[in-house]
Amino acid sequence: MSVHTVSLGCRLNFAESETIARLAPQGEDWVVVNSCAVTNEAVRQTRQAIRRAHRERPEARILVTGCAAELEPEAFAAMPEVDRVVGNRDKLTAPFVLSEVEGREKGGGQTPFDSTLRAPLGTNGLRAADAMTPVPAGLLHKVKSFVAVQTGCDHRCTFCSIWQARGESRTLPFEAVRDACHRELDRGAKEIVLTGVDITDVEGGLGLLCQRLLGTLSGLKRLRLSSLDSIEIDEALFELIAGEPRLMPHFHLSLQAGDDLILKRMKRRHSRTEAVRVVERIKAARADATIGADLIAGFPTETEDMALNSLKLLDDCDIVAAHIFPFSARPSTPAARMPQVEGAVVKARAARLREAAAARRSLWLDGLVGLTLPVLIEGDGTGHSDSFAPIAIPGAKRGRTGTARITARDPAQLIGVWA
Repeated sequence: MSVHTVSLGCRLNFAESETIARLAPQGEDWVVVNSCAVTNEAVRQTRQAIRRAHRERPEARILVTGCAAELEPEAFAAMPEVDRVVGNRDKLTAPFVLSEVEGREKGGGQTPFDSTLRAPLGTNGLRAADAMTPVPAGLLHKVKSFVAVQTGCDHRCTFCSIWQARGESRTLPFEAVRDACHRELDRGAKEIVLTGVDITDVEGGLGLLCQRLLGTLSGLKRLRLSSLDSIEIDEALFELIAGEPRLMPHFHLSLQAGDDLILKRMKRRHSRTEAVRVVERIKAARADATIGADLIAGFPTETEDMALNSLKLLDDCDIVAAHIFPFSARPSTPAARMPQVEGAVVKARAARLREAAAARRSLWLDGLVGLTLPVLIEGDGTGHSDSFAPIAIPGAKRGRTGTARITARDPAQLIGVWA
C-alpha cells in the first residue's frame, strides 16, 4: 500500500506519521491526514489540508486521524473527500486498518465512518484501558529527527482539549525510545529532538531519561528538547543544563500568560514569579541558554493590565522565540464558558505581543553578529546554532557541524562563514 501522510500541529504528530508510513503495506494509494485540534484555526487548516490532498491526489483515498478526528469524528466523516476516520487510540494501527478495510470493501463495502475503526469516547476523553501506548516514532527531517517519548496529558488546563483527544499521560519504555534514537542515528540523524504532549511528565523524570540516553548512545552528540512545562523541570535536568554540552541550550517553555490571575483561571500550575525564577536558574546554569515560550493573548476575562503583564514577561524571561496564539475557544472546555474578550481586542493584543517579540528577537540576532557559534547545517546551506539561532552559510553541506563566524544578518537569519 502506498501511503502519503499530511501532518498538522505538533512534532509528535509528524513523528507518528512517519511510523504510519513506515508500517504501511504496499497496495492501493491512501492519504493519511494527521490532524490537529489545538485551536479552531488548526481544525480549519485540517479541513483545508483534506480538500487540498483530494485535489492533488484524486485517485487516492483519504483517512483522517489525529486530535481533530478524535474530537469531531462525525464531522470529518461527513466530508465528501474522506473515506475513513481513525481516532488517536488506533492511529498507529492505521496502516493495518487500511489493509483490512480494502479487503472488507471488496466483499461488500462499509460506511465512511466505521465504529470498528474507532471506539467511542467516554465523557472525559480516551479511557485509560483503551489508550494505546504508541510506538516511539522517529521523523528524520533533513538531519534532525523527532522521537516520541510520551503522549497524553494528566493536566486539565481550562483552554485545552488535547487531553480529551490524547487521553492520560503514558510514557514509552526506555528501551523503545533508546532503540528509536539508535535507529534514527543510523539513518543519518545528527540531532535527536525528544517530543511528546507533555515530555516533562515522563515517568522517572525527563532529566533521568536524558541522562540514560546520553550515557547509552555514544553516537548521540546533539540532544534537543521540545516544549517543556517549566514547573516540572526536575533536578536531574537542571544538572544536565549546567554540565552537559550535548544537551542543546534552547529551552521552549509552555508559559501561556504572565498574569497570576489569568494563570489561575487557565489552571496552570505555576505562578509568574516561578516562571521567571526557572528562567533565571536556567540562564545562571548555562551562559549560552536561550528561551522560547508559548503565550496566549486575549484569554477570557483578561483586562488591559493583565495583558500588559504578559507583554512584560517577554523581557522578564528574556524570550527570543515566542509563539503567540490569539485565544481560541475550544468546544467543551471551561474557558469557552468564561466571559470572552471581544475578538478585535484579542487580535490587537496578539499583534502587540508578536510585534514586541519580533523586536526582542531582532535585537538578539543583532547581538550575535561578530561572534563564533557552533552550527548544524540542516538544509542546503541553512541550519541553526546550538542556541537555535537560524544561520545561513552559503555552500555548506547538509549534515555538517562546526563553528561559524557570524558576519551579518538579513531579516530572517544570520549569515556566517566557517571559522
